[in-house]
This record gives sequence, structure tokens and C-alpha cells, in this order.
Amino acid sequence: MSLQRFFSEAISPWMKNQKGPDADIVLSTRLRLARNLEDYPFPIIANEDSARTLLNYLSSELGKEGYSSLGELELLKMEDLSSNEKKVLVEKHLISPHLAESSIHGAVMLSEDESISIMINEEDHLRLQCLFPGFQLSEGLVLSGGLDDWVEEKVTYAFDEKRGYLTSCPTNVGTGMRASVMMHLPALVMTKQLNRILPAINQLGLVVRGIYGEGSEALGNLFQISNQMTLGKSEEDIVEDLRGVVMQVIQHERAARERLFQSSRVQIEDKVFRSYGILSNSRIIESKEAAKRLSDLRLGIDLDLIEGITGNILNELMILTQPGFLQQFAGETLSANERDIRRATLIRERLKLEETND
Repeated sequence: MSLQRFFSEAISPWMKNQKGPDADIVLSTRLRLARNLEDYPFPIIANEDSARTLLNYLSSELGKEGYSSLGELELLKMEDLSSNEKKVLVEKHLISPHLAESSIHGAVMLSEDESISIMINEEDHLRLQCLFPGFQLSEGLVLSGGLDDWVEEKVTYAFDEKRGYLTSCPTNVGTGMRASVMMHLPALVMTKQLNRILPAINQLGLVVRGIYGEGSEALGNLFQISNQMTLGKSEEDIVEDLRGVVMQVIQHERAARERLFQSSRVQIEDKVFRSYGILSNSRIIESKEAAKRLSDLRLGIDLDLIEGITGNILNELMILTQPGFLQQFAGETLSANERDIRRATLIRERLKLEETND
């Protein structure tokens, strides 16, 4: 496997040509398990020697054989990567910002299709992550459970009969599970309904964040909804609670789109085609405006206003136009102005490619 492929392709293989259920609103599903090993200091108090020992042990144990049909896992050590390569992995949601920025002897093990990511020496010894296109919580529960069992056959977890899996942060104690879905909610934002929905979601023990998790911004009307509590509930309960809320949000977003289309069709068409025109012709564009225009374009595609462009264009260009990817393609560090120029060029060329293929 070429390691360079992890940094050169914006769309992971698991996302290519796959829509998944309810993909017009739910772009992806992620399940992540936090785990620590017995007899090793947790990362928050570990010194460099113990972190190195743990990394060597885990990479040896988990690298002996591939997992299921997904094959061998490729090890990428953070110390071997450039700052920009780490930034690209964050932009693809394959590692966390924490692992990229502050980890001692951190690493990630990736499956060839990038649907499985095992982070080592992050906030916890292990973060097991599974990714799916569309709304696939049940499938994620099965795969993450199987991956967890596979790892536990090789190592001994830090586990307490009353508290469950022991983690660095108390909010992860219990199942250690974070289940989340990435949702595109332009109509709820436009109608200002989302401001009323968010407090209700929080009261149900769930949290809404930006596209890169805690502390990140909701660019392009993309929101990540996940569970907040991991103690006192089973993995199945967590997934079912999240599923129920997400299904209601999907219904609200679809209803809002229909109402907007019926009451303000000309205005919606104007908004969509203005953004399409700007994306197709601009010579310089900042990341926030690009995200906003790409959201409008994706809405136009989902409303069948624009034909010949795949819905995955939003997924792809939201990653491809981030600073890490722009600089990776350029092969050099770029100023903000240079990135804005290259971003506009890349979007124009990508849209022309879609039109040509159509």
C-alpha cells in the first residue's frame, strides 16, 4: 500500500461511490471507542519512555494480522509525518486534532479503505474509530464491536466491574463510546429552526458540534451530533437514543426544505445558482465562503435543481479545499491569499470535470 495515498486523495475509499441511507442529509456515521491498557500509565501522566514502550507493543500486537476482510492495518507514526501531512489526516477525519498536535509517540493504524482508524497515545491509549457513508449506526455498532473484540484478544483493557472501561476523561468512562453523525442542515439554518432544536437535543444528553468535533466551527451548514453520556447506558442504548433524535432532525430538515421550496422557490433557485456561478467562475475565494457556497450547491443537487453533479462533491471539496490539502498539492507552504487563489482554481477545475464527465 502506498502511504502517500492517505495524503493525496481527499475522498476516502469507503466514501467513494457510496451514498448510504439518508445520504441527502446524513453525510457520514462514526463510532469511536476509547480504551486504555492495564499496567500502563494513562497518556495524561505517561512519560516519553512509557509512551514509546506502549506504541511499540501495540503496533507489534495489532500489526501481526489483518482485521477481518479489511486486511492489514498500516502504521503511521506522528513523528514521521510533516505538520502538513498530519493536518491532512485531521481534515479527512482519520485522526483527531489532539493526536496531531500534542501527542507523545502518537500513531495511527489505518485500514486500506480508511474506514477503520486506530489512534495510539491520543488522550487514551487507544481510540478505535469506524466510519460509514450515510446513516448507518447499526452497521457501525457491529463493526466497532467486532474491532473491539479483535483488539481485546491481543491486549488487556483497563476495566472496572462497576464503572466499565476506564478512560483519561471521566466523561468517557463506562462504554467509552462516542457515536456521531455528520449532518447537512441548510434548510433548518435558513429557517432559523435549528436554534430552537439545539437546546432540545442538549437536554436529551446529546451534543451538537462543528465538523471537526469539540471546539470546531459548523462550516457549510455541517453539524456533528453525538452522545455525551457514556456511563450507565449500554452501547445499544446509546445508539438507539442517537438514532431516535437523528431521525427527528432528518424529518425536520426534509420538511423545512419542502416548505422553502414551495413558498420561496425562486429565491432558493437564485441562491443555489448564484453560488454555482461563483464557484464555477471565482478566481479567489476564502474557506468560509467556499463552504457556504458548496452547501448551497449540495442543496441544489438534492432538490434536483442541478443535474450532472454528484452529491459527493460537497464531501470531497469540503476536504480538498482545506489548508492542509491545498498545501499538500502545492508541495509548499502557502500564504492565506495564495490558498484562496488555489482554492478557487481547484473548485473551478473540479466542477468542469463533473460537467465534462456528464
